Amino acid sequence: MRLSRPSILIIDDESGILDTLRILLKNQGFTPLTAQGGRAGLDALRASPPDIVLTDVRMPQVSGIDILEAAREQDPELPVILMTAQASLQSAIQAVNQGAFYYIQKPFSNDDLLAICRRAAEYRQLRTENKSLKREIRKRERSNSIKPIGNAKPFMEVLQLAEQVAPTESTVLILGESGTGKELVARYIHELSERSEGPFFSINCGALPESLLESELFGHVKGSFTGAVRDKQGLFAAARGGTFFLDEIAETQPSTQVKLLRVLQEREALPVGGTEPVPVDVRVLAATNRDLDEAMRQGTFRSDLYYRLNVISMRLPPLRERREDIPVLAEAFLERIARDRNQSVKSLSQEALDAVMAYDWPGNVRELENALEHAVLLSAGGVVAGTALPDRVLSREARPLITERAPHNPTMDVIERAYILWVLQAEGGNKTRAAEVLGIDPSTLYRKLARYEAEGLAVQ
Repeated sequence: MRLSRPSILIIDDESGILDTLRILLKNQGFTPLTAQGGRAGLDALRASPPDIVLTDVRMPQVSGIDILEAAREQDPELPVILMTAQASLQSAIQAVNQGAFYYIQKPFSNDDLLAICRRAAEYRQLRTENKSLKREIRKRERSNSIKPIGNAKPFMEVLQLAEQVAPTESTVLILGESGTGKELVARYIHELSERSEGPFFSINCGALPESLLESELFGHVKGSFTGAVRDKQGLFAAARGGTFFLDEIAETQPSTQVKLLRVLQEREALPVGGTEPVPVDVRVLAATNRDLDEAMRQGTFRSDLYYRLNVISMRLPPLRERREDIPVLAEAFLERIARDRNQSVKSLSQEALDAVMAYDWPGNVRELENALEHAVLLSAGGVVAGTALPDRVLSREARPLITERAPHNPTMDVIERAYILWVLQAEGGNKTRAAEVLGIDPSTLYRKLARYEAEGLAVQ
């Protein structure tokens, strides 16, 4: 696209010259901005960066050379044209060597000045288009490098929806079992969005105690609680211009949910203990493996927050519903494992392939990756033997966390796992409340559940 009426900042200490140049350039399709004197020129440059700068060289206090240095520091590709009298010609030539776009000697004709300004506008246009093209190439390269893998129809429908909503600012709610790749899809949306140059922040809402979670999300002011020895910026403020992914959103308490609702409605966050809200410029993506309709019926999740989050929703299918993707996922994981270990890539034997295709993968993609890493460690040569896979995969059954027949003299680990699941089921899957009943930190509970899932234990 071509620059429409490129802006040009005119800096001179003589008001008559400013008026003349402003009228001339405006009539020739430019948008002129004027500043009388170098100091005013610096202020104007910083307040509203133009497409072109046209400045006199010799001015009191702040010279055109000072303007050039400030412009190049602010934007190395901003074209700066110097107007110079004969007495300062040598300094103007030196300035060109230092990065000035051009210089024109006073007195000059209108045609000569307009020709230089048009060349500067064309240069600016080319540089802008080049930067835009490079940005788009980087965006595509990044998005391709993290694009979730899969060709199954239900999974492709999710990716197509992600690509469709990525350029918007809409809030997206990602639903799916643990291990299905919800954060990976969130990162994919971010990389395809207009915010891809900004930060991507992710936090597991169930992995932190409620008081610490609020401090992390919204920040706090000095003295707001014991240990708050200084003001702390929240992650919502730190993610300015980017994307914030709230994983396990259903694990938040009502007090936090109220504050999250304010972020979505008012685009501002109130630090813990603060009275002045902080502006928020961030796109919110959220995810959960829980049934939010049931959580609303139980009164553990606010309906108004749900409707704010559920502008666009997508459900990631579990691996058992996209079995045709297992071979391509396995190939990608084997390549990654080989690269990390500086080994040649292994392949699955027919026995191993049959086993991974027949297994239900309750831990989904994450469990598949862990199982293959386990098998690679136990396999010699270039082929992953079926016998190297975990026993649960070979038996084609996911081991339940609690069995109907308790083993004789169970170990403490077995008893702990059984009790954790019992409490989790009794609390309707609410990990925060389960952690309170168990008397452990939510982050400890999450680590234990993640380990159980990696071992193929059904924790849903």
